[in-house]
Amino acid sequence: MFSLQNKTALITGGASGIGLAISKTFAQAGASVHILDLNADQAEQAASEIRQTGGLVTSHAVDVSNQSQTVEVINQIAEQGPIHILVNNAGVSHIGTVETTTEADFDRIFRINTKGVYNCLFATIPHMKKNGGGVVLNMASIAATLGIPDRFAYSMSKGAVLTMTLSVAKDYLKDNIRCNCISPARVHTPFVDGFIARTYPGREAEMFEKLSKTQPIGRMAEPEEVGALALYLCSDEAGFITGCDYPLDGGFTRLNN
Repeated sequence: MFSLQNKTALITGGASGIGLAISKTFAQAGASVHILDLNADQAEQAASEIRQTGGLVTSHAVDVSNQSQTVEVINQIAEQGPIHILVNNAGVSHIGTVETTTEADFDRIFRINTKGVYNCLFATIPHMKKNGGGVVLNMASIAATLGIPDRFAYSMSKGAVLTMTLSVAKDYLKDNIRCNCISPARVHTPFVDGFIARTYPGREAEMFEKLSKTQPIGRMAEPEEVGALALYLCSDEAGFITGCDYPLDGGFTRLNN
């Protein structure tokens, strides 16, 4: 079950954190993986690591906020054969209220987290239509549907990702294109470790424990757990699922009271 044999998958931000876990999981499931990442060296390093385990993977340096660059790279990939799966994972975080969010901050978050998803959809959907269908999976967040303190711009961007998911799912039903999203709570990635170290120097262990316990299940998610859900949603076994948001949150959404 859940084989991606003979499938081509594009994964943005696929060189680190959640994206890397998805890249590894999809390669293990037999997909031909294309890692699209801003950091060319990191993308190739991730690709090399996956190749050592027998995975089929190619790295591409792409700024998803740049439409012409994104279209060019995705068109080049499409020339090699059909694109079956697009995972819109690339994104950045931001901490702040509306008062402490500068215009530059807001524009940056929108450009990467929201416009980046649009650019990849804009470039990929026509190829999927031409080839008889495909699967899109967007990375949203529990911040898309819940009020999270000090996440004004980030929540805005992920709310847009959620509603773009619904729009694409509706518009392309007739084209055999499914579109869903995953909304994680806190996931233990190098980004989280770096954030804690920068923000709470000397209190790393204490704050890691505190942030872990905000999930009712008592810990953060592991990137591989997001990868496992992504694999299911992009597999043929999930063929009856479209227009859905999947909270992967350790009970945060419904049990945090």
